[in-house]
Amino acid sequence: MVSTYLSYDLVNRDMFKTLQRVASDQQVAREAQYYQENIGKVSTIEEFMDDYRLYSYAMKAYGLEEMTYAKAFMKKVLESDLGDPNSYANLLTDERYKTFAAGFSFSASGATPIAQSAAQQEDMLELYDQSILAMEDAVAEETRYYKVMIAQVDNVDDILQNDRLRQYVFGALGIDDSVYSYDVVRQAMTSDKDDPNSYTNTVLKDQMDYLAAKLSATQAELAALGNNATEHVEKKTALKAEIAGYQKAILSTQAHIDLAGAFEFAADGTSAKGAAQTEQQLAATTDLYLLGQPRQTRESALREREYFEQKITAVTNVDELLDDPRLYDYVRKAFNLDELYVVKSTLEQILTSDLSDPKSYANLYAEERPQYIELAKAFNFNTDGTVNGTQVQTVAQTQLTANNYFSRYDDKQEEADEKAISLYKSEMAAVKSIDDFLSDEAIYGFALKAVGLDPDSVSMLTLKNVLKSDLSDPKSYVYGLKDERYLTLAQAFNFTRDGSVTAPIQAQSPATVTATAKEYIVQQTRFLKGAEEEAAREKADAEASYYTSTMAGIKTLNELLADRRLVDFILTAKGLDPQTVTDDFLRQVFGSDLEDPESFVNQQTDSRFAEILGTFNFDASGNLDRNTSASVQNLGQTIETQQMYLRQTLETEQGNENAGVRLALYFERMAGSITDAYGIIGDEALAEFVRIAFSLPSEMANMDVDQQAKLIEKHLTLSDLSDPQKLQKLIQRFTILYDLETGSTGPSPVDILTGASAYSGISADTLWSLSQLRQ
Repeated sequence: MVSTYLSYDLVNRDMFKTLQRVASDQQVAREAQYYQENIGKVSTIEEFMDDYRLYSYAMKAYGLEEMTYAKAFMKKVLESDLGDPNSYANLLTDERYKTFAAGFSFSASGATPIAQSAAQQEDMLELYDQSILAMEDAVAEETRYYKVMIAQVDNVDDILQNDRLRQYVFGALGIDDSVYSYDVVRQAMTSDKDDPNSYTNTVLKDQMDYLAAKLSATQAELAALGNNATEHVEKKTALKAEIAGYQKAILSTQAHIDLAGAFEFAADGTSAKGAAQTEQQLAATTDLYLLGQPRQTRESALREREYFEQKITAVTNVDELLDDPRLYDYVRKAFNLDELYVVKSTLEQILTSDLSDPKSYANLYAEERPQYIELAKAFNFNTDGTVNGTQVQTVAQTQLTANNYFSRYDDKQEEADEKAISLYKSEMAAVKSIDDFLSDEAIYGFALKAVGLDPDSVSMLTLKNVLKSDLSDPKSYVYGLKDERYLTLAQAFNFTRDGSVTAPIQAQSPATVTATAKEYIVQQTRFLKGAEEEAAREKADAEASYYTSTMAGIKTLNELLADRRLVDFILTAKGLDPQTVTDDFLRQVFGSDLEDPESFVNQQTDSRFAEILGTFNFDASGNLDRNTSASVQNLGQTIETQQMYLRQTLETEQGNENAGVRLALYFERMAGSITDAYGIIGDEALAEFVRIAFSLPSEMANMDVDQQAKLIEKHLTLSDLSDPQKLQKLIQRFTILYDLETGSTGPSPVDILTGASAYSGISADTLWSLSQLRQ
């Protein structure tokens, strides 16, 4: 009889080839192919169990072949929520059941249909913040560009034919760049505002008078219809639309009139180089542009400070300060007094308070409104509103006001942003369809602004078609727009073609992320106890938290591979040493086609790399694969199941010849999952392996469990199980002692000495091993 050690060594010497041999068996190959082709078609536990070939294949793979008959029992296992410590599978002492349940996603996996996942929402909020910063940068850059280029202008067409200059001027004055008339604008810009016969003072003024008269007549006609809401409804609606049209036209005409006073072009459209605008006109244009922005920017704040410092030295009484809208606004923001109920009279009473009089206005409210005192001290006004002394502010007071302004000018904007974000989050939680989303301007307007689109310029039809687009189809509506902003918007939500919601596509499914995090924690805390285990667990939990949160936001393969911390986490969870896996190797793994047996990953002797690759939802270009459909097993789990099936088949084959070889192979396979001595005690096969390997008495099974654990820990250094060389020495020890205990001695001494045995060389190794054991 061939020795156990020799039989094990022949199998284990090249496990990759051994498993290939098993896989090449026709029956094994057919079952593997059937499993791979059909597991993705299963959606319920009942369907899974009703297909005996699928069900029995999986049961054998997970070492539960003897329990295939117990369908009711196994159904409870598969229904278990492994996140619940009191779930059915978690209460079973045999770890195989938890492993089996983790291999499928029949229970709640977290991939619930939702309009926007937490990661997508986080990206949206980040885009919103970026859009604010981008707008600030754009305003500053456009203002810089305008100031530089206007100094080079010597013809009106230098502005009108330069999109950036023209749009800056139009933005400052409020002219719609999309519908303007070149001829009208040119004539307005080249008009002499002081010439009564100029285009502005004739054509445009006449137009203004006409529009004003029409507006007045229409308003009178509407008023004549009365206030009864139920009468003349259609007529009132039409008149209101006319009024709005006239008001818009009046504003546009006035803007064109203002063009004449904004430039110094001659009638032929020329000017001296750099003289197209005076300093005052340039300042007025940039001021209007900055003040016309939807939110105040730092560039605008700098200009307001400059304006304040230019004007404040000429102020002689409190009315001059408060009657200038820009000075008034500056003061209110600087001293945190820009609430609606704070009006001019309030500021006047504060500024003219006698701080030496406890009954003065500022002192009366000082306790609840300390900024009143702060404001009163920042200016030098008498109680009658005149300046006390020669200056309304000293240099120090002006600097204090400026410092206050820059720390507070955007407080209300930030407060409004926080409210908008809070409203967006709460409203999005209730969205169940595209119609829900588009019915609330607060949320779709927020989303459009975040991606850089103006809510007023995007039609509802366009928006709906974008959100319904199939991102996996290059011919879908959103790609036809050729605008990255719309694509970003579509990717931020999970709407289907019919307008309902679906589960978000992620780099890894929620179930896989959860399982990987648990595996990592197990790997990092194996064999540890007490304070050492607590410290390792705390560190592992922190890494798991990083992995879980970061993975939710991964959208491309490049993002994944660029984060080595993330990659190392996944490798460690799979029992691989990250230090032995290079970036180049990983790129080749992720560049492989799992369906191609000749691909790089399928040529590796370690199937764990294929299993890892199979858990990710990337397409050939390294982007999220929008065609990925939910399945009870991802491709990585399917590959892992098939590998386990091959291993189980191999062990069964070997066990038919030699039970010791099966035990050795089983222990080698399970060693990576052993975390403590109790895990060995709870598995009869593992316990038998350890008993034989250390010549422990068979009666030890009758001992108290804790005593058994102590006995095992006395003989076996558990941490050695994570060292491949030490693990092999342990298995070698077992195979030799197994033969000694069972009476299987292998080839006779005569065969060894004469070389008659085909395995004489290997048997010499066995003899050497025996000599080591005696030592």
